[in-house]
Amino acid sequence: MSTIQFFIYILTNVTKEVLYVGVTNNLPQRIAEHYMNKGSHKTFTGKYHCHYLLYFEKTQYADLAIKREKQIKGWNRKKKEELINSSNPEWNFLNEEIMEWPPNGDIISRELL
Repeated sequence: MSTIQFFIYILTNVTKEVLYVGVTNNLPQRIAEHYMNKGSHKTFTGKYHCHYLLYFEKTQYADLAIKREKQIKGWNRKKKEELINSSNPEWNFLNEEIMEWPPNGDIISRELL
């Protein structure tokens, strides 16, 4: 029996100037979707090229994940930085730790389904 997991995550751009907070039940898929949208002005992450993972946490409950995402989104940048620093003080990009990076073109965006 598999357990569904939900992820709250923080992405940034290559210069680490922008922070984006999101929630998903498939972190590698969602990051790949952000990556595939880079340069698109239709989405925040596309416009600002946010597809580098700095932080994530997981829970098995969707309602808790959504509540936590909203909580973190409400924080100022300093507090978000403190959260990232608590587990990733060097602000290393964590993409390669959870997925093939960069993702190949086989990713089908949920927006296309």
